[in-house]
Amino acid sequence: MQLSAKCLLPKGQKCIYMYGFFLLTLHLKYKTDMSLLQNKKAAYQTLGCKLNFAETSSLRDLLESNGVRTIEKGEKADICIVNTCSVTDVADHKCRQAIHRFTREHPGAFVVVMGCYAQLKADEIATFPGVDLVLGMEQKGDVMRYIEERLLQKQALSGEVDACHEAVSVPTKDIRTFVPSCSRGDRTRYFLKVQDGCNYYCTYCTIPIARGRSRNGSIASLVKQAEQVAQEGGKEIVITGVNTGDFGRSTGENFLQLIQALDKVEGIERYRISSIEPNLLTDEIIDFCAHSRAFMPHFHIPLQCGSDAVLKLMHRHYDTALFAQKISNIKHIMPDAFIGVDVIVGMRGETDELFEESYRFIQGLNISQLHVFSYSERPGTKALEIPYVVSPQTKHERSQRLLDLSEQKRRAFYAQFMGKERKVLWEHARDGELMHGFTDNYIRVQQMPNSTHHDNSLTMVKLGEFTSDFEALKETETPIN
Repeated sequence: MQLSAKCLLPKGQKCIYMYGFFLLTLHLKYKTDMSLLQNKKAAYQTLGCKLNFAETSSLRDLLESNGVRTIEKGEKADICIVNTCSVTDVADHKCRQAIHRFTREHPGAFVVVMGCYAQLKADEIATFPGVDLVLGMEQKGDVMRYIEERLLQKQALSGEVDACHEAVSVPTKDIRTFVPSCSRGDRTRYFLKVQDGCNYYCTYCTIPIARGRSRNGSIASLVKQAEQVAQEGGKEIVITGVNTGDFGRSTGENFLQLIQALDKVEGIERYRISSIEPNLLTDEIIDFCAHSRAFMPHFHIPLQCGSDAVLKLMHRHYDTALFAQKISNIKHIMPDAFIGVDVIVGMRGETDELFEESYRFIQGLNISQLHVFSYSERPGTKALEIPYVVSPQTKHERSQRLLDLSEQKRRAFYAQFMGKERKVLWEHARDGELMHGFTDNYIRVQQMPNSTHHDNSLTMVKLGEFTSDFEALKETETPIN
């Protein structure tokens, strides 16, 4: 494995920096038990997927256990963590904005950048004003050590440098470590990371380049984390990963075995699968979820396009016939299931005719909601070799049509359950706002103004009419259990 650790300071400062590193490494070896991090304040910014949020939450928990507290509004941070995304060029832009905002709002803070954008552009990010440390994917599991060591170095060099400007990473082929994560942050639901990386190399996607090959934790270790959640009083766990259904490559196990084991954990009343590829969503997994103790009738399945021609251009591992079959199987065995679907519009090669074909296919699916993304040109991807380019205006128009279709489907799905009773897990509300929660089949519910639900409590609720913004159904009465 080739580790790249680059100090990007000017030459004169670099000599001082490296000498300080030698002395301070010795000091770290013999330092007292008093933590360097005690009473420090930290700020966090997470961009991108649920997996990133889970990893940031776990890091925050770790820092808090070492005496670091999260800043309150108006406070200046001593440490800033930016966990980045690089799924689109817009995501890259948002990451740069977040980094610059942190360095501007928290001058002198120790700024750490990690995540997909950090892996892909480590050296570039390390040159940004105020950035101290950029960590690649392989270094995530050792982030505490890097923060402590480099923070000590920066303190010793106070006045000599504005920031450390260091990037530490390895090439994608050497990313092998699975870093566990299970946390809820300031949410009610916990997020359990079971898998990382991807071996699929879809033509539009940089994730395999940023996160490396597919790898996972063991079933035994993941069950222990779920048991810890139960001990902490958690009731719902969302199973997350980059390619969740590909679980088992590192351990010789499989995803069905994992969910069977998790279902036996006492105290956890709800599991949701954050996303699973249609070709990996086997009939056995669907059947198990339907008859399990705790897996909810809720699926999130990426389609990306409803045209077989475009799916081939994307190098997806299924066709529309297989996708339709999976939806049909779920609805046959779980008629009340909520099904969310990812779609990309404006992929290179998606002509007007192919988009219309895709739209008609999606329109005919018995699904509940669409998550619509516009295709973004990503450096190093095979999609750049496809000649037909969709204009930004056309992408926007197609996106809007699918978003409108999504809203129609979501409202129609919600409307089916008006007047019916479902169990709701309530989530904490901001001061002065009504609580919201979700049914087993992922319908958002707003509490009655005079009800007295508690965060993380499960109650049977009768579902009423839509709220004024159509985002949720109102609780009309709370039946006696």
